[in-house]
Amino acid sequence: MGAVPNNSGNRLPQATLGGAGLMGPAPNNSGNRLPQATLGGAGLMGPAPNNSGRRPPMIERLDDVRMDEVRLTTPIAEGDLARLKLGDVVYVDGVLYTARESVYRRVVDEGVDLPAGVRALTNVNFHCSPAATVRPDGTYAVEAVTATASFRFGKSMSRWFERSGAKVIVGKAGLTELAYREWFVPHGAVYLTTVGYGLGAAYGTCIKRVVDVHWLELGIAQALWVLEVEKLGPFLVEGDRQGRSLFALANREINLRLDEVYRGLPPFSMGRFGETTARTDEVV
Repeated sequence: MGAVPNNSGNRLPQATLGGAGLMGPAPNNSGNRLPQATLGGAGLMGPAPNNSGRRPPMIERLDDVRMDEVRLTTPIAEGDLARLKLGDVVYVDGVLYTARESVYRRVVDEGVDLPAGVRALTNVNFHCSPAATVRPDGTYAVEAVTATASFRFGKSMSRWFERSGAKVIVGKAGLTELAYREWFVPHGAVYLTTVGYGLGAAYGTCIKRVVDVHWLELGIAQALWVLEVEKLGPFLVEGDRQGRSLFALANREINLRLDEVYRGLPPFSMGRFGETTARTDEVV
């Protein structure tokens, strides 16, 4: 329905996604809309059919992103994974675990199995550092989590999926579409990204208790924490099961308009520091 009306009865402009605008690029000077980026062959048939036999709507450009709210319970079922679409706003209930570099090194490089029961309990791995404290009775509390950038896990991902059984990775900033297609798609996995910065405490309010903690010798930030959560989120579906990336889609649409943006820049007032209004110039 768009944004709410203002006092004049007219609707306010809608928020944009990734700076490109959910309505797609604005008209150019001729009154025609500029071309929009598509997914460039990245699964243009869209996600697989859901339980009704119908395919979810195809997402080829930002106009197609609906940002539907979805609530998932762990371990997340195959059917629920199949219904996720790029840009869906996801909240998670149940149990998940934190695992980052040291845990990946132990499981992937050293061949150590995940602690007993973790794989059966959940299929959601959060790339993050928990802010954990020890209570007077010796139990643990995790009251905030800080997501870490997932690109650093790189080529460990494929082997991680094999050894952990994870189907959902939650982290910061996502990976490339090539990474999704090579490492996520063969394992039917999806990527959820945290939203912006400064939400660690907000996410922490969704953590109900620490179910268990393993490998504390790795350090509090690097240990494997098993957490019970309720409506943990919001997260965005950044990488879907077809290997498509929400951020990459937004970047392609933004790039189509960069020349127009540069053409509209006013002249700079001083030229002492290498200022430029040309897109082809490199600014150092």
